[in-house]
Amino acid sequence: MRPDVDDRQEDNGSADRSAERSGVDQPNLIPPADVPRLSVRMWLLVAAVGVVTGLAGAALMEVLHLTSHLTYGYHSGPFLAAVERSDPERRVVALAVAGAIAGLGWWCLRRRFGSGGTEVSAALWRREGRMPLIPTLATGLLSIVIVGMGASLGREGAPRQWGAALAGRFSDWAGMTSAHRRLLAACGAGAGMACVYNVPLGGALLTLEVMLGTFSLRLVLPAVASSCIATAVAWVALPNATTYQVGQLHWSASLTVFAALLGPIAGLAATGYTRLIAIAHRNRPQGRALLVAPLLIFTVVGVLAIPYPQVLGNGKGIVQLTMDASLAAPMAAALLVLKPLATTASLGSGASGGLFTPTMATGAVLGTLVGDGWSHLWPAAPVGYALIGAAAMLAAAMQAPIAAVVLILELTRNIDGLMVPLLFAVTGATLMSRYLNSPSIYSVRLPAQ
Repeated sequence: MRPDVDDRQEDNGSADRSAERSGVDQPNLIPPADVPRLSVRMWLLVAAVGVVTGLAGAALMEVLHLTSHLTYGYHSGPFLAAVERSDPERRVVALAVAGAIAGLGWWCLRRRFGSGGTEVSAALWRREGRMPLIPTLATGLLSIVIVGMGASLGREGAPRQWGAALAGRFSDWAGMTSAHRRLLAACGAGAGMACVYNVPLGGALLTLEVMLGTFSLRLVLPAVASSCIATAVAWVALPNATTYQVGQLHWSASLTVFAALLGPIAGLAATGYTRLIAIAHRNRPQGRALLVAPLLIFTVVGVLAIPYPQVLGNGKGIVQLTMDASLAAPMAAALLVLKPLATTASLGSGASGGLFTPTMATGAVLGTLVGDGWSHLWPAAPVGYALIGAAAMLAAAMQAPIAAVVLILELTRNIDGLMVPLLFAVTGATLMSRYLNSPSIYSVRLPAQ
């Protein structure tokens, strides 16, 4: 009998006996059959994954900031402000160079190591957490460099890849079973997200709700532990600060009704956005076309950034503009179309990167735009429109309503007054996307079987 089967039977039997001794039927203490046993060695690996992922995440963010500062010639302040101050020609050249680096880099990687194998979702759901170490680390580094140069992709892709790949390698060194490797890889990916956004609980929930698809009590603790350790370790180099600055928020009946109405709209928008990502992923270039496609598409995005500099980068600046109520309706309408197109085109060019912040930015713009019309009927705080839209879009696109709410809470640290409207919105958005049979932005990137 395999060791992992022995461990499951031994531990399930122990849980059963514990329940019998207590005389209480507590099903959540009896894990599903595929949940691995958590030994002392496993806990040591969880801690090691947290530490190493925190250091890796901090290093990647240093590369990101250095690349951004060199590309746009600034030393401090927001990325978007630096892009807006830069000459239009600089934006085009920066994106063209980023496209050339992306195309040449990934062409060389595929020529040397073959295609595929570096997507976290595919590794967790199809390959028991196995990721090739060198190609994955190189892919993550290329991704963070081009995002720093202005590619319209998320910065969390690289730390998720590094965390999962390093966790998988630790599992192999320790001789862990396939079930343990998969759990550790998921914890590493969630910890990578947690440390670069300073969202320890959100990272843990992404591990559970998105990557493992279960809230089994036994899995909660390693997910939380790895994310918290990684976040604390990353504070050595990264600030322990709020990602988005928002004012004091209060509940209102207007925002509650708005959230209930916006939820299905956001679910519909998320479905269209996810299908665009699926189309882009299916049509990614192969062979020598990979040398040319990123150069062409990134250059077009650079040209687009002449009148709309907001399309560059992961979208953090757009989100902050919506929360400051500084985005006029015409600009919001333009960005609602241009930002998703720039992101999906960049992904479709063959580049690798995250989708979290671009998705959040699209939702925040949607909420702002719809809220602008709603304010003529029943006025409310404009920042509430943006936050509700961001949470609803994330929930539907990731198929993770709980993680979406917690992530918004941690990113702003000030949405207690909006908790009920947020829950209305994410429920409506998720139900609509599921009614339309929409997959998540992660599952649509799985390779065809």
